[in-house]
Amino acid sequence: MAVQHQDESLLEVERVKAPPPPLYRVLLLNDDFTPMDFVVKVLEHFFHMGREQATVIMLKVHNEGAGLCGVFPRDIAETKVNQVTDYARSHQHPLQCVLEEDR
Repeated sequence: MAVQHQDESLLEVERVKAPPPPLYRVLLLNDDFTPMDFVVKVLEHFFHMGREQATVIMLKVHNEGAGLCGVFPRDIAETKVNQVTDYARSHQHPLQCVLEEDR
């Protein structure tokens, strides 16, 4: 016995494209105590930058007060901030890493 199927078009799911999640900028802030080579190491390790790019960002932090490490969804940005902060504290450096909503 053949089973009759409903019209396939009735079963189609309407696809709604959700807007992308908001992005957050992760920044390192300058202080007078954290060594420059430590900042470079942080950028290489936690943000996967090469030595040259990490040095450029470190100098921006040093000369301008802050440097952009990357732009991420909120959960990733928060994780990076926490990792950098914990790492800096474990090495007894006051390096600050913060996030702000990307404009």
